[in-house]
Amino acid sequence: MSRSVLLKLLGGSKTSHALRRWINFWPPFLGAGIRVKHIAPDMKAIDVEMKLRWWNANYVGTHFGGSLFAMTDAFYMLMVMANLGRDYIVWDKAASIRYRKPGKGTVRAEFRLTDAQLDDIRDKLKTLPRYEPTFQVDVKDESGEVVSIIEKLLHVRLKQPNEQPRRWTICHAPPNIRAKNGRAPRPPRSRCQSEPALAPS
Repeated sequence: MSRSVLLKLLGGSKTSHALRRWINFWPPFLGAGIRVKHIAPDMKAIDVEMKLRWWNANYVGTHFGGSLFAMTDAFYMLMVMANLGRDYIVWDKAASIRYRKPGKGTVRAEFRLTDAQLDDIRDKLKTLPRYEPTFQVDVKDESGEVVSIIEKLLHVRLKQPNEQPRRWTICHAPPNIRAKNGRAPRPPRSRCQSEPALAPS
């Protein structure tokens, strides 16, 4: 799915309320019980929570590790993208998670983006072709204890003049078709689907 399509599904450039509404109805989050509780109008603060339910618990009755990871996905990318504007290309590039204790009850993650972090990205890209800042967010339980620590690595660069989205292509060849008259059929055209590609490091 292209980034532009994803943003349209998540509310696009509309209000933070519309963005929160669309994220909360996004099937991967809806199925895991992940809820966005707050998005600041300037996209510099986002609060997310996940309640422990019978359908999202693991086999020992605590939060599934994959859901703890999923509740932090893409938010820093969206926040940086919204604040830097259309002159910049922003991608999630890597992420890591460290589990500190079993997650029980309601867990929360608070994403914060500062002006200093944004200024650092802009300053680095004045001399570098690309920059890969890191962001850390803690998932905490209801008592405030850290359940897991997630580190996100972003890929940021300036958009080139008249740059078109770079795309990769996957081609699916249809199955062979036998001609009724015994003669070899004309080779069918393959069906291709293009998707955006991450700029190489």
